[in-house]
Amino acid sequence: MSAANETGAPAPSSGHSVRLAWPAILPQVRRRMCVALDGLYGVYALMLLVVIGTTTWIMCALVPNTSWCWRFTHRMARLFLRLAGIPLAVRGLEHVPTGRACVLAVNHASFLDGLIMAAALPNPTRFVAKRELLDHFVTRIYLTRIGTEFIERFDRQRSVKDTLRFVSLVSSGHPLIFFPEGTFRRTPGLLPFRMGAFVIGAVTGMPVGPVTLRGTRSVLREGQWRFHRDEISVTFSEPIEPTGTGLNAAVALRGRVRAEIQRLCGEPDLADQTVP
Repeated sequence: MSAANETGAPAPSSGHSVRLAWPAILPQVRRRMCVALDGLYGVYALMLLVVIGTTTWIMCALVPNTSWCWRFTHRMARLFLRLAGIPLAVRGLEHVPTGRACVLAVNHASFLDGLIMAAALPNPTRFVAKRELLDHFVTRIYLTRIGTEFIERFDRQRSVKDTLRFVSLVSSGHPLIFFPEGTFRRTPGLLPFRMGAFVIGAVTGMPVGPVTLRGTRSVLREGQWRFHRDEISVTFSEPIEPTGTGLNAAVALRGRVRAEIQRLCGEPDLADQTVP
């Protein structure tokens, strides 16, 4: 005999109860599966970065040729993005001057930004990085091998000397990559730009090319090493020529470059924030 409730009606079977509850349970199951898969992906991408990064470091340490190390880094950065399933769209690469030197000013949103720039630029280009990175054996060897130039951020007199050295480098035909915000934060927003890249552009008469990164903050946020799936794009805008060689020209150049990056980056304008 089938079970009956107090009214004499048959009691609902367990299968019937599950069918009734399933519409409410299903979204929770899906969410938990998505969280688990996202966590597994984050671990996979991190391990992939460690393996490819270690291989790149060893090869560049063994072959002290700047051009070779840059091109090898470019190929390995592309390999990482492909294996990690992170789409990279590069637009406007034809705007990077090939017959003359230039300065590239890039917005900064993630630890991935350097890797993305290396993946986007097949030809050797020099990063400008903070001098503190020379204190660490791993970063010192690798960054030196790919031709990175270092700048002192806290000693003003030393910083001026570094700027003069960069002027000489740019004048000799070596493109330089600057992250003029100088740092990045977890929360979205374009910080104020420091003057170094634009002083160099104005003094040398070299154009400054605005470069806009999108998606790197979503893929790898500040303060964590858990990767997330998202698309990344790099947009090279037309280089902006300085209108003079003095400080006013450098300030105007900074304003025009920042306005172009602000237009394309899709993040809030934090021009009133203090840069540390």
